[in-house]
Amino acid sequence: MKNLKQIIAAGVIGTTALNAQVKDHQLDVMNQLATPSHVSVMPVSQLLNAPGNEALRDFFFTPVKDKTVLKGKKIAVLAADGFEEIELTGPVWYFRELGAQVDIVAPKYNPAPARYGLSSPEMAQTHIMAIQYLQPVGWIKFDKTADQIKVSDYDAVFIPGGAWNPDNLRYDKDVIKFIKDFNKSGKLIAAICHAPVVLASAEILKGRKLTGYWNIQSDLKNAGGIVSDQPVVVDANIITSRHPIDVADFSKAVESWLAKK
Repeated sequence: MKNLKQIIAAGVIGTTALNAQVKDHQLDVMNQLATPSHVSVMPVSQLLNAPGNEALRDFFFTPVKDKTVLKGKKIAVLAADGFEEIELTGPVWYFRELGAQVDIVAPKYNPAPARYGLSSPEMAQTHIMAIQYLQPVGWIKFDKTADQIKVSDYDAVFIPGGAWNPDNLRYDKDVIKFIKDFNKSGKLIAAICHAPVVLASAEILKGRKLTGYWNIQSDLKNAGGIVSDQPVVVDANIITSRHPIDVADFSKAVESWLAKK
């Protein structure tokens, strides 16, 4: 007959083996639920040096001669996590080169509920994440949050694209109210790539001529917009564009609109 120590030892060994089986099962399930992490690198240099993008490359590499064209103009960039990198950094660089004051404005930090099982880096409270065609590539610091700005603060607002960024923006009440009020003022609203869907959520597209990324053109039509497949469309105070490769045309259109004012 086994003594007490033998019984306890057998129980501990059995429990350990059982725990190991449970952990193995959990690990197996986790491996099936999670996808492998393989992040490709797509630096901006690859975009600028790609065949067919010579005009885009020249736009950025040709020095700006008159750096006072937009002096005194104030531009707000509405962006959230998942913005297309070059669609924000490109126009921001250009407008600042022309003398404009440019503020990057993000929705007020709102972490996901604990039950979602997500975690955010501490820098998410002061930065937003950039992507290149659905690949996270970096972070940029924002200057203000959407609940801190007024229409009277700015001469123009522009929204970069990125598949995730517009979805994050169109859910934010402060962003949508700001867009609606900005449109009533007659001031310039510019949006590129997927960003025009934010204007759809603000219900300001009915009867307006515009363009956008090919995947959202049907959404823009459903919102009452008159959609065409052109690099840039200007309709009164709304300028829209389609794609990262159209950044130069988009930026020049915004420059032209503001310079005339």
